[in-house]
Amino acid sequence: MSLIERVQSILLRPKETWPVIAAEPADAATIYSRYVCILAAIPAICGFVGWTLVGGGAFGVSYRLPLATGLVQMVVGYLLSLAIVYVLALIVNALAPTFGGSKDLVAALKVVAYGSTAGFLGGVFSLLPSFALLGLLASFYSIYLLYTGLPVLMRCPPEKAGAYTAVVVVCAIVAMIVLGAVSSLFMGGGPMGLGTSTAGLPSGAAGGDIQIKTPDGATVTINPSGMADMAKRMEEAGKRMESAQQSGDSAAAGKAMGDVLGAVTGGGNTAPIPAADLKAMLPESIGAMKRTSIEAQSGEAMGVAGSGAKASYAAGDKQVQLSITDTGGLAGLAAMAGMASMTMDKETDGKVEKVYKEGGRTVHEEYRKDGSHGEMAVILANGVVVTAEGSRVDIATLKGMVQGVDLAKLEATKRVAKR
Repeated sequence: MSLIERVQSILLRPKETWPVIAAEPADAATIYSRYVCILAAIPAICGFVGWTLVGGGAFGVSYRLPLATGLVQMVVGYLLSLAIVYVLALIVNALAPTFGGSKDLVAALKVVAYGSTAGFLGGVFSLLPSFALLGLLASFYSIYLLYTGLPVLMRCPPEKAGAYTAVVVVCAIVAMIVLGAVSSLFMGGGPMGLGTSTAGLPSGAAGGDIQIKTPDGATVTINPSGMADMAKRMEEAGKRMESAQQSGDSAAAGKAMGDVLGAVTGGGNTAPIPAADLKAMLPESIGAMKRTSIEAQSGEAMGVAGSGAKASYAAGDKQVQLSITDTGGLAGLAAMAGMASMTMDKETDGKVEKVYKEGGRTVHEEYRKDGSHGEMAVILANGVVVTAEGSRVDIATLKGMVQGVDLAKLEATKRVAKR
């Protein structure tokens, strides 16, 4: 089977493809040379092009990585992605007996390598950094591929696949944080908010949660039982996908794959809040800041819809961009944040970064002490995100901008079912 055929089959017909993969003779060298090394190059190369040639930013200012830095990040990132695949295979193999499965390192490598297909392909969205969210959506679909592959390759009971998947995902998060710290030795920090840090070993927390503490003041709390519930939703959506596959309708199969993705992210079958409604919630002025432009947009990718509106404000040399984003198909974002919530209180000579909870909301603040740049984001309990990013403004101004949106009304807004 060619590479393209394998990619198509694992994405659209995973339950039929896993038994074929299990029966194929293979070794680590073959799996890497014919599959992993090729697909892992996609996010590395696209990320290099996106951040060195296209760039990202706001207020008409585009940030681009220097060419030399981009090359180093591409190479190191590529090598680390190859390492993560093997590390996760070792973890999958070691955990097999715990969930009633059988140890087989080659089989474990197959599960991780082919299960990572969606995440690798999602790297193509890195060509345009502003579309990075779509790459994240693709990574979520890889969780479903892992969930369907573990019972076949590792021979664990199907009823234990959800818990098995949840634990592997937790270990994957830890592995990526630790290996990300390794990459920082070569690459250093990125643009604001993109730095990496080392992580300690996970420890137990109340209610079966797992905590990962980092030296720079962050604490990540992961709830495995929540991930197991997510796996159940994936299973239900997977049955609908299997039915669509059997019908021979490729369009229906593609839509069903989007349904699985919606199950992973918690969005279900709800439509996002209309972009026009979000646009109407952006005020003409907030304090001394007057609105200078406004726009709204909506779209859909892989069955997951979203909407958003943003406006630019200015007062003298101060500029702020205020945006409201409803991830629609990612309406379970708040629940996902509960599975992997984070708190942080970090301060350096020039910058302050905080992540904290306000009731059911998650707040992220990041700003430079000289007032040259600041960002604030609030994830509401219903998954809607309100962000303010500005130049030559202090954090108090950004808080005022966010509060200028009726957060309570926005949080209470109900989504409607898709037609």
